[in-house]
Amino acid sequence: MYKIIVDRECGCFKRSDMQNNLEIESKDEALAKSLEMKNEMNDVFCKKHSFSVQEGENCFIISMNS
Repeated sequence: MYKIIVDRECGCFKRSDMQNNLEIESKDEALAKSLEMKNEMNDVFCKKHSFSVQEGENCFIISMNS
């Protein structure tokens, strides 16, 4: 199992229908989903922050850039 973790939940994330700590079977699917989430967060949210994806041990972390 691979986990997708949103490091710091901003207000836009909390108001969205996205979920934190998702668990996905395959690494490829988890990577694709984390990139999809990051892109949506960068394109749809209020643009006060930008987001990036980093790979950790059995997880992908979506981090907030200032």
